[in-house]
Amino acid sequence: MNRDRLIVIVKLLGILICLYLFVVGINGMSHSFKLFGKGFADTILKTTSTPIVSLFIGILATALVQSSSTTTSIIVGMVAGGALTIEGAIPMIMGANIGTTITNLLVSLGHITRSEEFRRAFAAATVHDAFNWLTVLILFPLEMATGVLAKLSRSMAGWFEGVGGMKLGNPLKSATKPVVEAISKFLGDHPVAVLVVSIVITFAVLYAIVKLLRSLVLERIAYLFDEHLFRNAGRAMLFGLCLTIAVQSSSITTSLVIPLAGAGILRLTQILPYTLGANVGTTTTAILAALATQNTSAITVAFAHLLFNLAGIGIIWPVKRIRMLPIRLAEWGALQSQKNRLIPIVFILGVFFGLPLLLIAVFK
Repeated sequence: MNRDRLIVIVKLLGILICLYLFVVGINGMSHSFKLFGKGFADTILKTTSTPIVSLFIGILATALVQSSSTTTSIIVGMVAGGALTIEGAIPMIMGANIGTTITNLLVSLGHITRSEEFRRAFAAATVHDAFNWLTVLILFPLEMATGVLAKLSRSMAGWFEGVGGMKLGNPLKSATKPVVEAISKFLGDHPVAVLVVSIVITFAVLYAIVKLLRSLVLERIAYLFDEHLFRNAGRAMLFGLCLTIAVQSSSITTSLVIPLAGAGILRLTQILPYTLGANVGTTTTAILAALATQNTSAITVAFAHLLFNLAGIGIIWPVKRIRMLPIRLAEWGALQSQKNRLIPIVFILGVFFGLPLLLIAVFK
């Protein structure tokens, strides 16, 4: 084995190790929010007064636990227990789709000191956010006016009534859980300390991944993605779907492509269908949880989440002019954020925490 090939192998192993540590960092952030946020998330999920408040409760709760799968599973359990109605739960499910994009945005901040990288990374993060917001803007008023998602999902629930559920394994979570728990225990399970260390790990590993990717022949890596995993929209969507079902976390699935976008390997037109596949894949956790309850209302809510994501794709994706809206919004937002680095921080704090808390305080 010649020296150049050995160097390439070592760098590829380095990327794999960095990806593992990257997932440790992401799961560490999620763990830290659960240490001081999950109880609060459970409490606010019970605070429903109007559909618009329910929508923002879903955003806030998911931002706190950084997992739409966790939020929707909690919502399904609450519906099964009679603490939530189907009509109150569906806007929360829509909000969860938006809340889960916060992880992408936090990861993109790891590139904030490198202007062009940050522009590409932030655009990759916000294209998911923009698509989910556009889907909500279309389907939320439609659902409030007609109840179409509730009606269709009730019909689907009837087909599966009495069917038991199963639980999928989560190999990435299983592989990283001991490390995350060891770090948390070492830090005394202090949520702020765990959060800070997790962010440091994530950002440091992001920097290392980009450096390693740049040091390899980028054309070869780009060829791998262009010709195989992201060759066309259908393949990218299927890859995002399958990967999310496997790891049961759209946050991890979508966050993995942020450093690749920052390095210039993936384009927004490739990332968008991949994230849409992740949107559909993340609904499987709640569906399995609902089937396990054998409660018709819980199954209805879980299928409403699936239908919401499928409807968004069906409405937005086929028409190029509409499909390009999230991409153009992401590019515009990234350009503004490149000019003023405070914009993404204000955006994250305002949309995911400030506005939901304000609405909850006013309408509670």
